[in-house]
Amino acid sequence: MRPDDAAEIMAGWPDPDSPLWTPELRWLLDRSTALVHADLGGHDWLSPGPALPRDRGPAWRHLYVYAYLALVDVVREYHRAHGIPDAVSWVTLADLGRNLAIDRRMHREGWPIMQSWLTLHTRGGLYELGRLQYQRGDTTLGLHVPEAGPMTPEAVAASLDEARAFFPRHFPDEHYRTFSCGSWLLDPQLREYLPEDSNILRFQRRFELEPYEEPEGMNADVEVLRFVFRTLTTPLDQPSCRTVLQRAVVDHLRAGRHWHWRRGRFPISTPAGADRTDGLEIGAALNTWPTGN
Repeated sequence: MRPDDAAEIMAGWPDPDSPLWTPELRWLLDRSTALVHADLGGHDWLSPGPALPRDRGPAWRHLYVYAYLALVDVVREYHRAHGIPDAVSWVTLADLGRNLAIDRRMHREGWPIMQSWLTLHTRGGLYELGRLQYQRGDTTLGLHVPEAGPMTPEAVAASLDEARAFFPRHFPDEHYRTFSCGSWLLDPQLREYLPEDSNILRFQRRFELEPYEEPEGMNADVEVLRFVFRTLTTPLDQPSCRTVLQRAVVDHLRAGRHWHWRRGRFPISTPAGADRTDGLEIGAALNTWPTGN
């Protein structure tokens, strides 16, 4: 966690005698913690809590952070009950610091989605294994790509192999058949801009895509800006394009075109180093959860 984020959190810490913590705020903290705790072991997305007046100081601004921290011991006990190694527990839970840093870079625009996302960690629904994060499901493991350096084929393959061993070992009653992902990273339009050997296209080629459907309540153009530029509001004639991907995003949108949020999957039994080369789309509509950070 960044020192400036840690300092803000400590400044608003919910000490019993803190004047920052009104009865209303303490009730919200207790209620938020209880709602997430009640779904311990769950792996679906939870609805975000109410928007809070973050300009009222660190206690209000970081209430959901305090709820997250209050649940660390709870989820750690859940991890121990499933034999999860400490190293996996802590690297998974450390995603809080990563998301706080991203939110700061986004001028506090990023938190509403992040708050809902982080409930997966505190319920034992998500694990970070190497380069990727994995969300438990019914028969599918959802893949998420954190902001954690290059997404090389070697790093992705090693992570997939780790997941193939991890989930049967620690969740033997859950039987997974496929890896799935929902993300703008799977948009075939990226092939018009990126070189064939790019890490993103190598990642894409692992998946069979589902037929495209407009996602309800999601603007894929906004999501691409969120992840590529870490902003929701940068004018298209002003962003600093330092990479091929950033230039592709801007050129595409300035041409009046739109990015798509695509869903795809591949069998868990597929060798980790294998890339698909056909890019076929499968006909069945299958449930997946969207990629997070």
